[in-house]
Amino acid sequence: MREEYDFSNSVANPYVKKARRQVTMNLDVDVIDYFKAQGAETGIPYQRLINLYLSQCAAEDKKLVFV
Repeated sequence: MREEYDFSNSVANPYVKKARRQVTMNLDVDVIDYFKAQGAETGIPYQRLINLYLSQCAAEDKKLVFV
């Protein structure tokens, strides 16, 4: 290994925007069951489906409607 490395021409990581962070959420049992059933049908893990749905909501700037 070298004693020093030259990073003067380095480039920022282009994937940093896609970084993930683990969080803990309390979800209703029926919500989890719904996404688990969807996951079983599609073969996609239910956690990923929840993330995809929330990402879509954020991208479309959906607003919550409280009834």
